[in-house]
Amino acid sequence: MPEKLSQAQIDALLNRMNSGEQVEKEDESKKAKEYDFRSPKKFTKEQLRTMDSLHENFSRLLSSHLSGILRMFCEVSVLNIEEMTYFEYNNALPDSALIAMIDFKPENKRFSEGALIMDISTSIGFFMIDRLLGGPGDGYNLSRDYTDIEMAILDNILNKVVDQLQEAWHNYLDVSIGLGSIETNSRLLQALAPADVVVIVALQVKMRDLTGNMSICIPAENLEEVINSFSLKYTRTAKRQSLDNEEAKKQIIFNTLTDSNLEIKAILGELSLDLRDILQLQVSDVIPLNKSIDSDIEVLVDNTPWFNAKLGELKAKKAVKLGNLIT
Repeated sequence: MPEKLSQAQIDALLNRMNSGEQVEKEDESKKAKEYDFRSPKKFTKEQLRTMDSLHENFSRLLSSHLSGILRMFCEVSVLNIEEMTYFEYNNALPDSALIAMIDFKPENKRFSEGALIMDISTSIGFFMIDRLLGGPGDGYNLSRDYTDIEMAILDNILNKVVDQLQEAWHNYLDVSIGLGSIETNSRLLQALAPADVVVIVALQVKMRDLTGNMSICIPAENLEEVINSFSLKYTRTAKRQSLDNEEAKKQIIFNTLTDSNLEIKAILGELSLDLRDILQLQVSDVIPLNKSIDSDIEVLVDNTPWFNAKLGELKAKKAVKLGNLIT
């Protein structure tokens, strides 16, 4: 009902009231919902939930990776996933940005190749550079461009970030994802047509006292092709790897552990002496131990008792012969 009524409408209402007719109220439940036909929604809520699950896995992988290379706790979380036009997304980007152009190549040839766009706050970029160069990570609120050396460091970082993204996608689809190029001016970015529909995954990155944003732009055209091929059995799994890959990872971990340096000590015996007696010790003095020469001795690995052993000689050198494993 309009806010201002004409005289004819007022007269009609008065006549209804005089005749005892009840004025019908407008049914709020029958109001029409707004729908923008220029940018119709292409994905269902269930499909967007699948994308949310995929990027939750990516955020966990990225959190672990950043915590390792930056030597501090980092937290990455998914804020929201929404559809919009590429013009809206590009228009919201700051002039000075850190943008990774990512090549998206499904292994199934019936799916077309595409390009993803990853935007990262410049403060996060400066923070990571400072930490990797040995700094405390304090000077990240900078308004200048990245230097050539800083761009080389960022290229290495973003390659590793893209590897984590590919690992997350592999749980749903066999795809090859690689870093194409790095852009720092969003106004010169012409990856898609302005009217193209895209899906935006917004993430939040927390590093100590720094909280920054990160977003991934996925063209709807490419996503429509592959999202229906996602198998439901993979939507709740954290990883999907072949047995060969599992064995290869185990071998890499084992090889790394075997190269570790450990200290091994053979404890012949223990006793207590007064400081006076220790100061008076001379060459050729004999110190009696609390066990016989034929008894077992302990072999310690990094100060942990590991073996029982026998004391002896081998080629005129003192040696121990390992016996039982201490459980």
